[in-house]
Order: sequence, then structure tokens, then C-alpha cells
Amino acid sequence: MNNTNPIGKVAVITGVNGQDGSYLADMLLHKGYDVIGLKRRTSTINTSRIDHLYDHPLFKLHHYDLTDGSSVFHILEKYKPDEFYNLAAQSHVAVSFEIPEYTSSGIAEGTLKILEGIRTISPNTRFYQASSSEMFGDNTDHNDMNGFNERSRMLPVSPYAVAKLHAHHMTRTYRTAYGLHASSGILFNHESPRRGETFVTRKITIAAARIKLGLQDELRLGNLDAKRDWGYAGDYVKAMWLMLQQPHADDYVIATQETYTVREFLDVVFAEAGLDWKRYVVIDPQYFRPNEVPFLLGDPSKAKRLLGWQPEVNMKLLARLMYKSDLAIQTKQIPSETVIG
Repeated sequence: MNNTNPIGKVAVITGVNGQDGSYLADMLLHKGYDVIGLKRRTSTINTSRIDHLYDHPLFKLHHYDLTDGSSVFHILEKYKPDEFYNLAAQSHVAVSFEIPEYTSSGIAEGTLKILEGIRTISPNTRFYQASSSEMFGDNTDHNDMNGFNERSRMLPVSPYAVAKLHAHHMTRTYRTAYGLHASSGILFNHESPRRGETFVTRKITIAAARIKLGLQDELRLGNLDAKRDWGYAGDYVKAMWLMLQQPHADDYVIATQETYTVREFLDVVFAEAGLDWKRYVVIDPQYFRPNEVPFLLGDPSKAKRLLGWQPEVNMKLLARLMYKSDLAIQTKQIPSETVIG
């Protein structure tokens, strides 16, 4: 590897061009890791979140596919990484109902291929699996006001969540059966200015910015009453790293322990824009999921106690941060003479 690496550690990140992958790469490079970023080859360029890393002496980008075990084995044989972060997935819950086989194959089988590769080629590699709060599913009778924890019942209600649960249990199985240092982070919703534009939080902040600038006059949404525990992706990647620094692998819930409705997120964003969202939001049945998770609240007590992790950005600060970022982006995309305010 690169002889400029001050600490000698190598980390592989699947899905490095995604929201979490890009924040994690930034953090690990800052710590002095060699970072091997893996992304799926596509016909369109999708690297905006990591373009700033291309000239970094400790960063390398490789193409691979979730369902291609040989590409994973090649990476493991070549680099024998100290840490392997599996973040890649078709991660849009609603889309998973439209392409369930692809979603399931990539997440469930893709994770198994990585675990088997680590077991046979690089058993000292520490592995992180990106599990999801969606695995808790429709636990409407859950009465613990502290939120879901690592022992809570899981009732997934989407192809995405079912696939994530499969990968979650497979990670635990390889940890217990083969002694791998394999941990899962059960991350509740985490957002940022780098969030994909089809996710509801980013859809809201972009729309608010465009409405503010006179570029858009309505926003179509689905269920405004769904409750989510929203945190900041930059905080959550710190938890991923902390899990792999522990002497023993385990599973951890990562959350803020605060839950808000989509309606409340709208309130904060549009208030920041100085707008009344009720004038612009249209409820559209096409945005309702076939199965809806009505309530998600995480209990990160274990992560706080054992990892020393704390979320630093709450939902309101996050919503304002995302809106301001999107307002700046949208302002740059229109001629200066037409910019409002």
C-alpha cells in the first residue's frame, strides 16, 4: 500500500460513493488510513460525493458488484484489509417493492459473499455490516418508550428490511461460528446534505429551497404521520469506526432517541425558509408504501455505554443544515440576475 500511510491501516468501504461511504472515507483518511473505495460500475457518473478524494494519496477506487463474489475475493486477496465496511445496498425502501429480487440478492447474498471471503482469505479483517432500523418493522404494540434496542423483536415489512435482517443474522452467525470480528450497526434514519434526492428528507429540503427561489410551486409527499428517529450521517459513521476498535465484536443500535413525524420535519425546514408548507404540499397516494412502518425510535444506550458514542446533531439542526445546503446549491444553478433575496 501507499508508503505515506502514517498508521499502516487499510480499510475497504463498499458503497463508498453513497452518503455514509463518503463521510466514512473522509473520516478514515483524516485518521491516516489507506482507504479502498468500492463502487458499482454504472453507465452514468455517480461520484459527486467522493470527487474531492480522487487526488488523495491514500485513496483508491475500484469497481465491483454486490452479487459478484470474485470481485470481493480479489480485493481481499490484494489488500488483506484491517477493516471492511459493508455499506453498499439498494437502500430505498419504497424502491425495494419494485425490484425485490435485486434488492434481496445484493444485500443478503452480497453480505454472505463478503463474510465467506473474509473467513477464507483474510480472517483477521474486522467487518462492519450496515444493518437498519427498518428491520424492527411494524412493531405497533411496542410499548417501551425508550425505543428499540438490540434485543427488541424484529418484524420487517419490506423486501429491503427482510434482506437487511438476513444479512444481520448472517453477520452474527459468522461471528459466533467462526470467531470473526464481525459487528452490525443497527442504524436508525440518518441524513445529511449528501443524502440521495429521492429520500423524503432531502426531497423536502430541495423543494423548500426551490420554492423559496421561485423555481417550484408544489411538493408531493405521502404519509406525513410516519415517525422517524433522524440523526446526522457524519455522527453515525463515527459509531461504525468505534465498533471495529472494540476488543470483541457485537451489535449496536445507533440513534438519537428522539422521534419526529415527517410533518414536524416539514415544519422545521419550511420555517427556516420563511414559508408555510401547507400552501405547497400535496398528498399523493403514489408515495404511500404497500407496507408502512409507522413508528421508529432507537435506544442507543449500549453504544453510549460501551463505545462512548454520542449524537451531536439533533433533527432540528440537521433539517436547517440540509435546507441551507440545498438553498446554496439551487442558487448556484440559476442565473445570478434571477436570484431572489
